[in-house]
Parts: sequence; structure tokens; C-alpha cells
Amino acid sequence: MKYRSLWLIPVTWCLVALSVQAQPHSVRIATVKYHGGGDWYQGQTPLPNFIRFVREHTLIGLAPQADVVELSSDKLFSYPFIFLTGHGNVIFSDAEVANLRRYLEQGGFLYIDDDYGLDRYIRREMKKVFPDQEFVELPFSHPIYHLHYDFPQGLPKIHEHDGKPPQGFGLFYQGRLVVFYTYETNISDGWEAPEVHHDPPEKRLAALRMGTNILVHALMY
Repeated sequence: MKYRSLWLIPVTWCLVALSVQAQPHSVRIATVKYHGGGDWYQGQTPLPNFIRFVREHTLIGLAPQADVVELSSDKLFSYPFIFLTGHGNVIFSDAEVANLRRYLEQGGFLYIDDDYGLDRYIRREMKKVFPDQEFVELPFSHPIYHLHYDFPQGLPKIHEHDGKPPQGFGLFYQGRLVVFYTYETNISDGWEAPEVHHDPPEKRLAALRMGTNILVHALMY
């Protein structure tokens, strides 16, 4: 199933906010529930705020609530965009690896946000999904940084973590970006309610806008 052909009516680059018109069905997104001991559920709390922002600032017909999906489930193919985050270990079974690869090859998109401590585990597991690939850093000229909101310097820095510059990495299938991985920024923490991390408004806004770009890219390509 090619999601974009079913759920999107792309127009021009300058009118990317209108790239999703009135839909017969709302677009649903989901948090990935994974195994290995990491806190997969960390991805649930920021999504309502992110969804609310997207619904208010674009014409994307997002359903008002996100779902939870396991990578081994056939329900995975109901979502054009899935989100994975956490702080610790991640383990994909052989069945999950095969199903995730099929999902990505057939038009799905996975967004991974390192919530500090995920990096070595997610790199190991994604190597199982695409053994012939390594994550490659996307240049600041990549459309994901410019589709709806303009980020000429790439990812915004939301949380300090180790004080390194933020990086956005990708995995590709037949030239299409199918996995986007944000490191040393923690975009999704910026989607949380203000009282959770006490981030200043400008950082929260940057995180929500960058997330919108990621979603728009997932739905357009």
C-alpha cells in the first residue's frame, strides 16, 4: 500500500500546508511499543500536543489521538507515520524486523527520536532491518528542513544532553527517506506540556514546527 497515493493531494512547494485536503478518513499515527526494557511509553505523552499543533497549523486530517502499535502486528500497515522514542534498550524480534522492513518498503515512515540513551540500541536494531545500510546524516538543504517551516541550520537544539550539535540521520529505500532519526536534540521532549520540562516557548515552538516538517515529509514522499 502506498500511503501518499491514498491520503494526500500534493500541490506546490509553496503551498505545502495545503498538501492534504479534506479526507474521507482521518490520518492516524502511532507510537511504537517495543521490547528490551526501554521506556517505549515515553512516546505517548508528547503526541497529543503535537497532534493538536498539526491540526491547528496545517490542513492535514490527523485523528485527534495517536494509537499504540507493535511492529509484529498487521495493524502497522494502517499508519503512514510511526514514532519511536525512549531512553534505554530496544530489541526487535525476527518477526518484527521482517514486518518493519516490509512496512517501510511499502510506503511507511518511521521517526525515531533519541530521548537520551537510545542511540547504541536503535542503531543496532535498525541494522537488522537494513543490513546493507548505515545511518547517513542529512544535509541542511534536505527538504525535511524546509517543507513547511524553514530550518536553514538543520535541527533545532531542544535539550542539551551531551552538548553536541543536533544531527538528523536517515535510512533510504529506493531513494526514498523511510527512517528519520534525530540525535542530540530530543525534538519530542519539546512537544511535552510546558510544565514537564519547563522549556522556553521558543524551544517548544521550534520542536513542534520541526515535527510538523517531519510528518509532512512522511506524507508527501
